[in-house]
Amino acid sequence: MTATSCALLGFIAWSILLTLALIGVRTAATLKGKALNTFSATGADLDDFGLRVTRAHGNSVENLAIVACLLLYAISTDQTAITNGLAAVVFGARVVQSVVHIASGSVPAVVLRATAFTVQNVIGLMWIWQFYHAASPA
Repeated sequence: MTATSCALLGFIAWSILLTLALIGVRTAATLKGKALNTFSATGADLDDFGLRVTRAHGNSVENLAIVACLLLYAISTDQTAITNGLAAVVFGARVVQSVVHIASGSVPAVVLRATAFTVQNVIGLMWIWQFYHAASPA
C-alpha cells in the first residue's frame, strides 16, 4: 500500500473517529437532559468542549472531499510518486489540527491550528501544480 493510499484511509478513519466523538458529546448532553432533536449544527448549544468537537468534526469533513479528491486523482492516474512524499505530512497536519481544536480555544492553539490547516492547503496546491505539469506536454 502506498503512502497515498494510507493517507486516504487515514483521513477517512479520522473523520469517522471525529463523528464518533461528536456522537459521544451529544449523547452526554442528552443524558444531562438536552432534548435529542434540538442540537444545533454549529454546536453553539453545547459547552465549550462540545462546541470544539463539533467544529473539529465539521472542519475535518468539509476538507475531506478536497484531500480525498487529490489523493484519489494521484491513485487513479498512477501519479502517487507526487503525493507519497508528503501524504503522511498532510494527514499528520489534519490530526494535529483536530486535536488542537478539541483541546483548546486559546490564541496559541488557534495559531497552531491555523498553521496545520495552512500546511495541508499549501501541500494540496503543490500537488495540483505537479499534477498539472506532469500532464502538460513538454
